[in-house]
Amino acid sequence: MSLPAGDPRPDEEIERVLVVVAHPDDLDFGSAGTIAGWTGAGIEVSYCLLTDGQAGGFEPDRDRAEMPAVRRSEQTTAAGHVGVRDLHFLGYVDGELAPTHELVRDIVRVIRKVRPQRLVTSSPERNWARLPASHPDHLAAGEATTRAFFPAAGNPFAFPELIAEGLEAWTVGELWLVAHPENNHYVDITEHFDAKVKAILSHVSQHPDPDNLPDRVRAWNAQNAGAAGLPEGHLAEAFAVVRLG
Repeated sequence: MSLPAGDPRPDEEIERVLVVVAHPDDLDFGSAGTIAGWTGAGIEVSYCLLTDGQAGGFEPDRDRAEMPAVRRSEQTTAAGHVGVRDLHFLGYVDGELAPTHELVRDIVRVIRKVRPQRLVTSSPERNWARLPASHPDHLAAGEATTRAFFPAAGNPFAFPELIAEGLEAWTVGELWLVAHPENNHYVDITEHFDAKVKAILSHVSQHPDPDNLPDRVRAWNAQNAGAAGLPEGHLAEAFAVVRLG
């Protein structure tokens, strides 16, 4: 079944956005250009990183015990390039993420703290055309976040322990999925592409060939722009947007 046309609320009606991903750098590849546009328009954007990316990197001799701190620092630097200051690190283990009751609860906790009108995450559906984007941790992050989006975050009877923490139910109106098999919404990021590249390159521990990375990312975003029908030379990020109600 095809998705309906993406119909997000105008950005002028959005005050807060929460982005939930499995690993540091996931959101920078998928949506940093869009995020830079949002923060530039005065929208508050928060990040929720589910794992510390302990299994990432390319340096075989590096002490793996250092990686959580390294990757948190890199993500914090990357966030600054696109105007984000509020980061939540949940500390789950890279490569072991699963959409458990506990993970859904922890995402709901952040949703109720941030109280966003828009939620961005990885698609919970495997994209066979872009299998690396459908890393098992990405699928788990997408599934857990989708469960948090509906119905858990807005259900006052879900996770009563959060009510006891003073975190009242909060309904998020929009879910934006990255790397979904089918997209229905594109954001022109041409003027924010340089900020996106700076954010991606902040993840120094992850890039053995940083000099060629900007051209590769540009090619991906140019392909999206073509699919969106934008003029030649424009760049875009792609999403599947779902609205409640």
